[in-house]
Amino acid sequence: MTRILVVGCGFAGATVARELADAGWEVDMIDQRSHIAGNAFDEIDCNGIRIHRYGPHLFHTSNKRVIDWIARFGEFVTYEHRVQARLPDGRCVVLPINRATINDVFGVTLNDSEAVRAFLLTQAVDIAHPANAAEYLATKVGVILSDLFFRPYTRKMWGLDLEDLDASVVKRIPLRYDNEDRYFPGETYQVMPRLGYTRLFEVILDHPCIRVCLNQSFDASMLRGYVHCFNSMPIDAFFDYRIGRLPYRSIRFHHHTVRFDYGCGSAATINFTDAGPLTRETDWTRIQGHVVRQGPSKTITREEPCDYSENNHERYYPVKTSDGRYQVLYSRYKALAAAVANVSFIGRCGTYQYLDMHQVISQSLAHVSAWIDQRRSSGSVKGSPLSSSSEPSGRFACTPNIGLSAGS
Repeated sequence: MTRILVVGCGFAGATVARELADAGWEVDMIDQRSHIAGNAFDEIDCNGIRIHRYGPHLFHTSNKRVIDWIARFGEFVTYEHRVQARLPDGRCVVLPINRATINDVFGVTLNDSEAVRAFLLTQAVDIAHPANAAEYLATKVGVILSDLFFRPYTRKMWGLDLEDLDASVVKRIPLRYDNEDRYFPGETYQVMPRLGYTRLFEVILDHPCIRVCLNQSFDASMLRGYVHCFNSMPIDAFFDYRIGRLPYRSIRFHHHTVRFDYGCGSAATINFTDAGPLTRETDWTRIQGHVVRQGPSKTITREEPCDYSENNHERYYPVKTSDGRYQVLYSRYKALAAAVANVSFIGRCGTYQYLDMHQVISQSLAHVSAWIDQRRSSGSVKGSPLSSSSEPSGRFACTPNIGLSAGS
């Protein structure tokens, strides 16, 4: 028996599957959705615009191993993302907060980084050991900017007040003292796949040792047919929620057709600072390569966060509270997982982490490489190339060399 089961056709599963296949293992992949590419799935809509069905996925990294790995499977184009925030008075300002943002909000003229630092010191609150997101932000930008840019957004996005949110969530958002307006200026590689993510996944999974089965949910009985399972499903669901449910935030995506000259701002993404239900709007035409056929109309997407239970259990963002109660719950599930032979949990839902795409790929490469090395060192015979007569060991029929046209 040399077959491996991979649960989930997103970046975690696809990375693991391809590495296993290249090492000679036969892989069956399943996904409960009707498409590959996970949350990165994209497609060309009726307006000729490439849209990401589950919100914008922007590839950025300084990890050369990751970029070298993914560049094997497609051509990439440079894209530097920019975001603005729409203020209550309708003005749009740069986000993350920079010198121009502060000048616009406060009506001041700060001419250099030192002036910005000095000004923010007049706004900041002295808290020696910030215990939550509210206190952390207060020490960095003060109450006025926190309440304007972060408090309403946090309530909508996370269903929590800043005081209840772990500081690590807002620490991801940089503070700039110059006029840098790129969202990821510190990343060496800021790119997008020229033909889209779906096509990229088609190439990653185009291997004679990989079979893909869509519309297929995981069942524990499948494990009997495999040497090992790399599983990206929610870890609490795997254990039937026996010690409680791990919370996630989800997003309802509202796709709208508007005139091609419509513009809410000058950036690809506009964040809404009001108390309404929407958090942001993405204009796909402002992302490199996303106008495939230009016509009189285009598509914009607005996002409405909600609890995952209110959105068909679509899980996007693990919730981290300031008291760490959900991390404690996850650690208990992680302990249960350690006792399950031949199953490894991967990806955002499998490890209950807020991970970007490049981080998922990096973790998956490290994990599967270690597993392959361990099998080789233990003398296990690796898999052989899949022959046309081979049959899957699991309880479903998979399709080798799956070829999907959506998004390509």
